[in-house]
Amino acid sequence: MRKNALSGGSPHWRHFDGLQPYAPLVQSMQEHAAAIRAEGAAEAVWLLQHEAVYTGGTSARDADLLAPGDVPALRNGRGGQWTYHGPGQRIAYVMLDIAARGHDVRALVHGLESWVIASLADCGVAGHRRDGLPGIWVQTGNSPSGMDKIAAIGIRISRWVSWHGLAINLDPELAAFDAIVPCGVRDGGVTSLAALGVQISMPQLDQRLQARFHDFF
Repeated sequence: MRKNALSGGSPHWRHFDGLQPYAPLVQSMQEHAAAIRAEGAAEAVWLLQHEAVYTGGTSARDADLLAPGDVPALRNGRGGQWTYHGPGQRIAYVMLDIAARGHDVRALVHGLESWVIASLADCGVAGHRRDGLPGIWVQTGNSPSGMDKIAAIGIRISRWVSWHGLAINLDPELAAFDAIVPCGVRDGGVTSLAALGVQISMPQLDQRLQARFHDFF
């Protein structure tokens, strides 16, 4: 019996050591997503950290890229607007066969959100959705909305296979987000597990992510 609309098999999990350059890694991800559809390759979840980079999705506006300085700013084909990736941030790239899991893109996004919320709860942090806004937020009182973003979500679907995924702020350089309007949201700040006082290592966060994945997929 399926747990939800997107329940399916077990993807292959891959952990990348060190900081990964953005463009080559995304190219490899795109190739693997294509192989899932064309060749029946295994679904996959890749866990990694990127070298510092600003990335803009299909809705990214030039006006929201404020002052990137020496950090590369690259556009890509995922959904969403500008975000920052860098050391101290856990990236989870999720390549799933959505055709085999019910053809439901909304369920995919909702599942990713729920996965992050459950994993954060296991770290002692209450994550929330905000109506009409992407990502996962926590109540801090530090911004006009009282909510700061702790995780970003941006997905692309190609021939019913997902790629790109999500980013959880464990302990990145939060000042790096000052160079953009993160995800186009001006009334919310950005936070991290470390800023919230949570002491957790990247492997420990990974354990929580892997343990919770099949609750939603």
